[in-house]
Parts: sequence; structure tokens; C-alpha cells
Amino acid sequence: MPTLAVLGGAMCIAFSGILVIFAAVSPSAAATYRAAFAVPPLLLLAWLEDRRQGGRTRRQRALAFVAGIFFAADLTFFHHAIVYLGAGLATVMGNLQVIFVGFIGWLLLGERPANRLVTAVPVALIGVVLISGVIGRGAYGSDPGLGVILGLLTAASYAGYLLVLRRGQDGRHVAGPILDATVATAIFSALGGLVVGDLGPFPGWSSVGWLVLLALSAQTAGGLLIAIALPRLPAVTTSLLLLSQPVASIFLAMIIVAETPSPLQLLGVGLVVVGVAVGTVPFGRVAAGMRRSTTM
Repeated sequence: MPTLAVLGGAMCIAFSGILVIFAAVSPSAAATYRAAFAVPPLLLLAWLEDRRQGGRTRRQRALAFVAGIFFAADLTFFHHAIVYLGAGLATVMGNLQVIFVGFIGWLLLGERPANRLVTAVPVALIGVVLISGVIGRGAYGSDPGLGVILGLLTAASYAGYLLVLRRGQDGRHVAGPILDATVATAIFSALGGLVVGDLGPFPGWSSVGWLVLLALSAQTAGGLLIAIALPRLPAVTTSLLLLSQPVASIFLAMIIVAETPSPLQLLGVGLVVVGVAVGTVPFGRVAAGMRRSTTM
């Protein structure tokens, strides 16, 4: 049931910011251990996958490993953004990776973005400005402006992860590439934490429990469910379903950890979601399909 798989994956990721808050560890520690604790189940899944599909080339594995370096940056920036902006708003900012993927692919890979992506940029940027708290008063977050900058770095890093990972995919393996990327994520998150000095000692068992849950949900199940369902659904359906993730993250954070974004920030969230929708959903194709269905 690919539709339920995408929704399940989106909900796993929507909870990630909240679980980071519950873990109560430093940003680098959260990135390191959520990746490290995801390695054992991914190792088993990748082994089973290789038995059925055969192994991958060194180039494919190397690209997946490099993608993991970008993902380490993504998680570290995301966890820092949570500190300054809150779990819900930081998760929304991360969804701007759609726009970064389009323009980075254009600049570096020569993949010209669709016109709808160009249209989406000003809409999303207005939303970003509203989330940052530059306009109006009462913006949620200890430093929403800095949180927005970190959120943009999160989105840019995740775009790099997706673009590099895509270059090494063969259409047959799912768990293997995610495993290699996750190993690199754990290594480079730890190295980054040592450099900035916030890795700290091994966390207590309460924190470990939340980090294991984070590793099994967002880090493992979320990514795998979405990756498995992608080839089985029309792109437009997947794009619409994935929009549930930023919306859910806002409401979950408001309910579970009592985050209270200002009305202008919530308006900004709406504009970011609309911008992402415009950039990813081919509404012209949807309208054409609806016209064909009404004439049959």
C-alpha cells in the first residue's frame, strides 16, 4: 500500500524534531547517535537486499558515503535550528530542500528547473521572512532569525544529500545506499561535534531511549518507507502526500511540546507549504488529467 507507506514515512519524519527535544542532548550528539543507532537494522536490511539484488559497485557505494557527509551537515544544522526556532518551524524550513535541489541541479548538473519552481521561490521566500520574525512582534523562538538561517542551511545540505545519493542509485537497491550514507553521517557528525566541542560524553539511558526511537523511526523507517513507495506512485501523488509532513510537524509541536508560533509565523508556514507545492506538484498535468476524466 504505497500511499500509506508515504504517509507513514512522512509522519515518522514529522516527529523527528520533537524526539530530538525529548532526547535532551547537544545537536552534534543527537546527529551522531541517531545515525549510529540506525546502522544495525540498516545493516541487516542491506545484507538481505544484496542477497536478492546482488552487490553494488564501488562508485555507487562511494557516492552514497559522500551523500552521508551532506546528511551529517543537514542533521547538525537542523538540530541547531530547533534550539533557536523550535521543532515545528525548523522542520518546515527543512522542506525548502525542494527549491535548493532544483537550483543546485541547474547550476552544477545542467538540469534546467521547471517554470513552476521559479514561480515557487518568491512565495516561499516571503514565508521564510515571516517565520524569521523580522516583521511583527511575538515571534516564537529564542532567536528566530538565526533559526531561519540554520534552517536554510539544513535545506541546502539535504539538497546536496539527495543530489549525490541520486547519482549513485541503480533503481534496485534502497537499504544499501541509506546504510552507507548513515555510516558516513555518524562518523562526520561525531567529527563535527569534536571540532565545535559539543559532542559530550555518552548520553544517559533516558536520552538513549529517545535516540533509539529517533533512529528507528525517522532515520530508518521514514526514509525506507518513502524510498520504497516512490516508484509505485505517480510523482504528483507522492508530492502531495509529502506535504503532510511539514504541516503535521507544526501541529504536533504545538500539541506535544507546547510551541506557540505567532500568527505571522503560521502565515509564513502556509506560504512555505504553498511554495513547496507549487515547486513540486505539476498542477497543469493534474488539471489535464481531471479534464480527461470528465470527458470520458
